[in-house]
Amino acid sequence: VQLQASGGGLVQARGPLRLSCAASGRTFSNNVMGWFRQAPGKERDFVAAITWRGDSSYYEDSVKGRFTISRDNAKNTEYLQMNSLKPEDTAVYYCAVHRGGSYHYTSSYNYWGQGTLVTVSS
Repeated sequence: VQLQASGGGLVQARGPLRLSCAASGRTFSNNVMGWFRQAPGKERDFVAAITWRGDSSYYEDSVKGRFTISRDNAKNTEYLQMNSLKPEDTAVYYCAVHRGGSYHYTSSYNYWGQGTLVTVSS
């Protein structure tokens, strides 16, 4: 099983960026999927999660209204559209597959992508 995150890069503040996470090895169409991020020297924090049907999504407060999580089960891929980026959004972003428990905890996820770096310049 492999999750491949992509789409990170350097972007100016207030700009957009779209991250993708492609899963291979098995289908995750029945799993909640999520995004986390880890800034330098900090813990890995919850960003967003989406139910397997895509009919419900959950966001960390600081990204509400700016980030949108989505998924395409036919492609076994999830996305994170990030708009109005701020320098404090700079982090390595990780996609993950939920196994149970609260969406906000890293321990609730059992498959992780390798991370993609997002750097927002002011």
